[in-house]
Amino acid sequence: MQTSLRRMTIAAGLLAAASIALSGCGRKGDLDPPSMPVEKQNKLNSKAPPVPDKPFLLDPLL
Repeated sequence: MQTSLRRMTIAAGLLAAASIALSGCGRKGDLDPPSMPVEKQNKLNSKAPPVPDKPFLLDPLL
């Protein structure tokens, strides 16, 4: 009984750690309202030159 409880606890802990680690994935930038046109997204108050897009390892999954 203790072995199965221990395995279940470890599995739940690993699942929680993986979900926390993967929740940080994404792109930096301002949040845009859903109704904003694609051309204006992330360009509201930006006076800096645009940063080139660098592909990330997990991009195909998103």
